[in-house]
Amino acid sequence: MPDNALTDTPVPPPPADTVAYGFGARLKRAVTGDASTPLVFLGNFEVEEEWARGEAGLPRVSAEGGVAVVNRMDEFALLLGGEDDHVVLKSAPDPDYLDHLRRLGLGLSTVHVVREQVPAHTVTRDALADPGLLATLRRLGARGARLLPHGASAPEEELADRAGIALAVPGAAVAKPVNSKVYSRRTADLLGLRQPRGWGCTTLDELDTAIEAASALLDAGRTVLVKEAYGVSGKGIAEVTESRRLARLRTMIGRSARKSGTDRIAFVIEEKVAKRADLNYQFTLAGDGSVHLDFVKEALTEAGVHKGHRFPPALSARQLDEIGTAARLLGGQLAADGFYGVVGVDAMVDPEGGLYPVIEINARNNMSTYQTRLQEHLVGPGRCALARHHPLLLGEELDFAAVRRLLGDLLLDRPDGSGFVVNNFATVNAGATAEGPHHGRLYGLLVADSPSRLGALDAAVEERVRHLGPHRSEGNRHDH
Repeated sequence: MPDNALTDTPVPPPPADTVAYGFGARLKRAVTGDASTPLVFLGNFEVEEEWARGEAGLPRVSAEGGVAVVNRMDEFALLLGGEDDHVVLKSAPDPDYLDHLRRLGLGLSTVHVVREQVPAHTVTRDALADPGLLATLRRLGARGARLLPHGASAPEEELADRAGIALAVPGAAVAKPVNSKVYSRRTADLLGLRQPRGWGCTTLDELDTAIEAASALLDAGRTVLVKEAYGVSGKGIAEVTESRRLARLRTMIGRSARKSGTDRIAFVIEEKVAKRADLNYQFTLAGDGSVHLDFVKEALTEAGVHKGHRFPPALSARQLDEIGTAARLLGGQLAADGFYGVVGVDAMVDPEGGLYPVIEINARNNMSTYQTRLQEHLVGPGRCALARHHPLLLGEELDFAAVRRLLGDLLLDRPDGSGFVVNNFATVNAGATAEGPHHGRLYGLLVADSPSRLGALDAAVEERVRHLGPHRSEGNRHDH
């Protein structure tokens, strides 16, 4: 299926799935047809880097330590499955961290650790280099388990093939095109969903037409965004305020395309519009085409980089209904184009309260996906939550016991309490080397019974975390 694959006409939305399954069972039923199928979770974050291979792109700078931290985001997958599931990780979780989770009543999946983790490699590539792990996956596959990656690209297909275990979601031939920002743009156009003025470009001629139109916006004092089709976490996006810079980007893109020997490209150019809030919502799209809206959250961003989520969001019934309608329409189109599984959608609220219900479709797991079990278990009616991370600069590796001592009474100690629960500890030490201080991140979910209590908890955790080291981290970006 080509990168701009899209059925020519909008299809009727599939029915909503109103059966009251928990997310884990609902996900299994959606991707395998059976809520009891064991899944093997694989946290290959920033799979967009694989989808972007061979595509024309914008200049980027990546820090080696930042890559190592992103690859240790694989530990988020530990909180995605239940006790009958499995998870492949780059290294064994800290035992005290596992104790922190179990004390909250969370049943955890069976952990399978790669023989050797290379910081610059995704968990998929480490798994491919481990014959023993391949044999384990083969045995699990023979017993009916399915492999469910963060997103499916060529390395995940290779892992499934070599291990003899079926993928639970469509492969790269479907996953790559439906995750293109060009697909998002054209799908919203086809379905009549509001979005900022813009253009999806798959050829240099289309790019030239878009640049001419965008230049008129710039001349009128507007700002435009140039986005790679597979940019993620603030990478692969340029904010442009002058026509001269837009022309320079056109030259760079043309040069990159010529090096690839093709005029095929994948970019979106769109107007930067005013907004009151960023939103993220997720729906589960089943193989039978049914859609279940899992949640809506306020997404916290800074310079295009995801920083966390706050939920429930302050939205009206009308706004929530509009999101539900958009989810059903998008689900119908994605089903027609061969996709099923988890779908995250980025949206925005304009200053007057109107919605842009689709800015970007992410037909893969999202950062908010990994909060779902915690959300179901800890965030009941009348409660609220804030998911965020704390950048760290550490002089040496840190164990979870030290974090437990530091946070003390701020750590959540019971499911109905208020406090901070860590949902990824591996990222704290992921960038550690023998050469000196390292950057890391402490991810967690704050839960409380009121927004004011939530804000106070956040400030208290922030203050204590400052004692772990300088609070600014450079070069560390992450996905949602």
